[in-house]
Amino acid sequence: MSKQLICAVLTISDTRTAGDDTSGNWLAESLAHAGHDCRKRDIVKDDIYHIRRVLSDWIADESVQVILTTGGTGFSHRDNTPAAVLPLLDRQIDGFGELFRQVSYQEIGSSTIQSRALAGIANGTLIFCLPGSNNACRTAWERILREQLDSGHKPCNFASHFGQE
Repeated sequence: MSKQLICAVLTISDTRTAGDDTSGNWLAESLAHAGHDCRKRDIVKDDIYHIRRVLSDWIADESVQVILTTGGTGFSHRDNTPAAVLPLLDRQIDGFGELFRQVSYQEIGSSTIQSRALAGIANGTLIFCLPGSNNACRTAWERILREQLDSGHKPCNFASHFGQE
């Protein structure tokens, strides 16, 4: 059996509410379906300091191992996720953004150039910042994250960084 990870999902949006947070709901359901425990959920405005406040609390919580964010990774002036997250990271996972844009190119063509999806680790917590669309979240989950958060995936995966059960 795959190792269960303790996860959190943060939706970053100026318009979404708990009632219409389709991408956040989809990610939480996908985590649960894969056997992970989505313990924390929140929605914040696309504001650097609101994003950092929630993420800092979750990063400091030793029980949270993985954080998925959705939204705010585009190229408009209101997309603040990268600016909020990068200073919090101890190390960036460069390959995540590169691979996400590569697999997205197959679906949306050159528009993927405007994605600033990123990932890294802070205080031992993995953070993956995804675009806000349902399709982008599905792409990231199905093509990258599902395998990389599965302790049985070979030759390597991120779940193995959390030790044995």
